Amino acid sequence: MAGRYDSNPFDEEEEVNPFSDPVVRAQAGKPSYGGGGLFDTTSNSRLSPLPHEPAFSGVNDATVDIPLGGSKELKKKERELKAKEEELKRKEQELKRREDAAARAGILIEHKNWPPLIHILHHDIANDIPAHLRSLMYWAYGSWLGIMLCLFWNFICVTAAWIAGVGGVQIFLLGIIYALAGFPLSYFLWYRPLYRAMRSESVLKFGWFVIFYLLHIAFCVLAAVAPPIFFKGKSLAGLIPAIDLFGQKLIIGIFYAVGFGLYTLEFLLSIWVLKNVAQYFRGEGRAAEMKREAAAGAFRSAI
Repeated sequence: MAGRYDSNPFDEEEEVNPFSDPVVRAQAGKPSYGGGGLFDTTSNSRLSPLPHEPAFSGVNDATVDIPLGGSKELKKKERELKAKEEELKRKEQELKRREDAAARAGILIEHKNWPPLIHILHHDIANDIPAHLRSLMYWAYGSWLGIMLCLFWNFICVTAAWIAGVGGVQIFLLGIIYALAGFPLSYFLWYRPLYRAMRSESVLKFGWFVIFYLLHIAFCVLAAVAPPIFFKGKSLAGLIPAIDLFGQKLIIGIFYAVGFGLYTLEFLLSIWVLKNVAQYFRGEGRAAEMKREAAAGAFRSAI
């Protein structure tokens, strides 16, 4: 049987390039579609390119100006703020150091806060005075305000008496002297020593308070009675001139009678304050008992 015999069955067939034929290449160069217009390759006309448009072509395009030195300015401001903060901290530490040094030396730094509108004196019972002495100190404060009220009312009485013609100009001048001198003298001679004695529980300041508070009580007795020593006693709104004025000017006599009542109340309050303050510094009374209770409670808490 005659048959075809391949010398090498695994020999690959020679690949044929379809574009190797010149005829095929000529046909490949032509487009496989026809038509004119845009795709007419035979035409010499060409479309003009579209004009270039900006990315943002709106009517109200906003222009953003970015400062080149913005970062440097921010860093500069940050450094300035940091420097100011360090300066404030330094001043605060210096102030605290001075306050601590003054406290160690026994110097009390007092901020003026009284009276509320003028701020002439320092007065803060709630923060300066120990808790067991605050109630007693408030009563002493009431005594000081009481003598100021008495002297103010005394000035009104002698002024009314002078205007009504039942007393000379001398009683009016004495009324002014009592009022103007009584306010600072009562504060510096006995109220402030008592305030500081309560604040530091100093026996020495307590002794100073007792001496001048006794003089204060003696003046209250003198003013309440108002004996006819100085200008028939009418320079003080007390009992004797009130009785004398009832027969001359009833209204003025009533004014003097009110003054007598105010001086009497101030005398009674002063006696009560002196008694309780003396008991405390002798280790007696309610304030001393409260102090012992507070000390015992602190000791139990510590244990």
